[in-house]
Amino acid sequence: MPYALDETGRPLLLISAMAMHTQNLQADPRTSLLITQPNPTGESGDPLAASRLTLMGEARRLDGGDVAPARQAYLARHQRASYWVDFDDFSFWRIDVTDVYFVGGFAAMDWVTIDAYRSAGPDPLADAATGIMEHMNRDHADALVAYARHFAGEPADAATMVAVDRLGFRLRLRQGERLHAVRIAFPRPLATAAESRTVLIEMLQQARGATA
Repeated sequence: MPYALDETGRPLLLISAMAMHTQNLQADPRTSLLITQPNPTGESGDPLAASRLTLMGEARRLDGGDVAPARQAYLARHQRASYWVDFDDFSFWRIDVTDVYFVGGFAAMDWVTIDAYRSAGPDPLADAATGIMEHMNRDHADALVAYARHFAGEPADAATMVAVDRLGFRLRLRQGERLHAVRIAFPRPLATAAESRTVLIEMLQQARGATA
């Protein structure tokens, strides 16, 4: 379901009293929110290769002074909700996160401490990641193979970018009948989404120069 985040990364939900979600939370506040990439490869690829995050904790209905900041954060993320946000049967709920589990793809998973999660800042590529992946997979398939061969030492026949963030990207590779994934680091952390184009071009020039 749609969600927003408060300043410490706690999910904010806007739910109708008639929804089954509300009835379930009233009976037992323990809940989890599974967050996945929206069709990251631009194709019907294996969803198990995509990154996903599970936030676990207890949900509570907000009231008093907690409602206004939740409303502001939620509407900043979901403008269309302004049509029903003030309906009497809708309320804001917040999940107080106690456990975090991250899966980055095949054989890449671990628990994240609450302190690490709360102190983390949003990745500067978060909102642009889907567009970057779609562009690279659609227009630069040959570059992805070059990255795999040069930076990961993988003689891939084909490669698909399935994740990207400020520190690097993840490729799903095919070599004959074999499918696997690799993580390739950027030469430096990115501060803005615009830097991704510059760095990817630099890496491609390096990869092609090594084979020239």
